[in-house]
Amino acid sequence: SFVAAPLGGMTLAQLGADVLRVDPLGGAPDHTRWPLAPSGTSLYWAGLNKGKRSITVDLRSDEGKELVTRLVTESGPDGGIVLTNAVGRTWLEYEALVACRPDLVHVRVEGHHDGTPAVDYTVNAAVGFPMVTGPEGHADPVNHVLPAWDIACGLYAALGILSADRRRRITGQGQRMSVALYDVALAMAGNLGFLAEAQVNRVVRKRLGNYLYGGFARDFATSDGGRVMVCALTARHWSDLLRVTGMRDVVAALEQSLGADFGNEGDRFEYREVLAGLLSRWFARRDLAQVRAALAGSSPLWSVYHTFTDLVGDDLIARNPMIDVIDQPGVGRHLAPGIPLALGQGPRASGLRAPVLGEHTAEVLTGTLGLSGAEVSELVRKGVVGPPPTAEELFSASASTS
Repeated sequence: SFVAAPLGGMTLAQLGADVLRVDPLGGAPDHTRWPLAPSGTSLYWAGLNKGKRSITVDLRSDEGKELVTRLVTESGPDGGIVLTNAVGRTWLEYEALVACRPDLVHVRVEGHHDGTPAVDYTVNAAVGFPMVTGPEGHADPVNHVLPAWDIACGLYAALGILSADRRRRITGQGQRMSVALYDVALAMAGNLGFLAEAQVNRVVRKRLGNYLYGGFARDFATSDGGRVMVCALTARHWSDLLRVTGMRDVVAALEQSLGADFGNEGDRFEYREVLAGLLSRWFARRDLAQVRAALAGSSPLWSVYHTFTDLVGDDLIARNPMIDVIDQPGVGRHLAPGIPLALGQGPRASGLRAPVLGEHTAEVLTGTLGLSGAEVSELVRKGVVGPPPTAEELFSASASTS
């Protein structure tokens, strides 16, 4: 509910779909999740809901449930698509909704395939990745800060919806789907060979710090305190790295004495520590500017380590065609990404902001369901739907943040 379902919906919105986010009155738990702007607005919620419309409904009341059901079943030929994380709400499940709309496309994001809950951190722990993450010799698990399985799960959900909608347009038939966070993580552990390595080779994968498993890559410190990640994935990368650092003769002598072939990635990995020790001296004798100049134009893959603060001050980010400046209510003007997918020559920086919670309630109820203004006002008075946001909530703090 915090990343997967919102990201799946936002991906579809960025591809041009009309996505309506339905929240309970006052918002779902992610509405106030950190990080927060000085105003208290969730930067997290704003970041994952760009391009959507928003309504708030009392999802416990019969009238509220009926309104949501009608939005699904009366939304025309392009509607009838539901992406939900709700488990245990029988009225929102496939069986209940398909009875009213036979061509329903319904995707449920779950923690586990049996419907039991999970989040990225618990799934990551269960699948085993924290036990191979972190510095060599570290005894405790290390959780990754990136919610990788949430992200992949959200993209799987969007992909499933697009596939089912295409099938529906051809056959007229809907589709019931579910995607479980744990299954996404388990699938990738298998796809990347982690499971087969443990089962077939009986290997217990160890922590490697910032080394690359099965090849040569590592971070190196410069004389002025900078740090650079360098990856020599191919024989060409490796040869070029030795040329740039002037290490060809030294490494050739080492190669001969060890009976190794460093053109082979397996040998580079086996002797990674001694190779890294030689290269570390080259990096340590140069400042970051000198290292940049030496590596520029060479084939090895490399990058300077940046903080998020460094990133937002980098002019290259502002020039990225995916990035735009949006004016988000409660946040102000700031850099925000569009969709990473480049579609021909079409724009990637859409400039779409996230809605204010409940911003489009009246618009949706009148436009989609044909309710009158008086009927919407009565629903607000009875607490079935949320009131429109105030002028203060819609006001952007751009003057104080630009």
